Amino acid sequence: ENWWFSIISNRKRDTRLLMENIKLYDTTLRDGMQAEGVSFSLADKLSIARRLDELGIHYIEGGYAVSNPREMQFFQEVAELGLKSSKITAFGSTRRADSSVDDDASLNAMLACRTQVVTLVGKTWDMHVKKVLGCSVDENLVICAESVEYFKKHGLEVVFDAEHFFDGYKANPKYAMKVLTAAAEAGADVLALCDTNGGSLTDEVHEITKTACERFSAVKTGGNHSVSR
Repeated sequence: ENWWFSIISNRKRDTRLLMENIKLYDTTLRDGMQAEGVSFSLADKLSIARRLDELGIHYIEGGYAVSNPREMQFFQEVAELGLKSSKITAFGSTRRADSSVDDDASLNAMLACRTQVVTLVGKTWDMHVKKVLGCSVDENLVICAESVEYFKKHGLEVVFDAEHFFDGYKANPKYAMKVLTAAAEAGADVLALCDTNGGSLTDEVHEITKTACERFSAVKTGGNHSVSR
């Protein structure tokens, strides 16, 4: 089918093509519950999931798989809703430094959610790798790669949630990009660049995101997930 465009129509076409490549990822059901005074019942979460699906949201982050039994019940019941537009994702962290992928509680809980998509949060800021994970920066690269590979072997779509990516990039750009490379080479389908502290300026986000998209053109890459409470 051929399409003919005037100059004005061509702009509309470019916008349409751009929108076809933009995927919306909603974190209300997990990150939204971390806001002060916010608490969703199971019925609330199911109702919100229905409405987000009606809006055409591509991905809905269902919750933190290991947090409590109610989260697991949500994953069981949301699968029965027959959502038409949205994919539900199970959220969790990469394996612990002192465990293997097969016996890691977080990875196993995510797998037990039986979703088609998992969102795997990994450290990209070298300071957090050392102070929070308590391991070397090289070991973290292995942790991220093995965690992604674990879910790819089970046939799942993997969103790699690059925690504190913009802060990490500004502190040590070479290492932050190494983490993305490890995840991408392990098979991550999406690289989600997170401004977790919400403190990066718009021009910084633009330039850093552009750099990452150019480097990882074969992988869906984008942001921004800012947390401000």
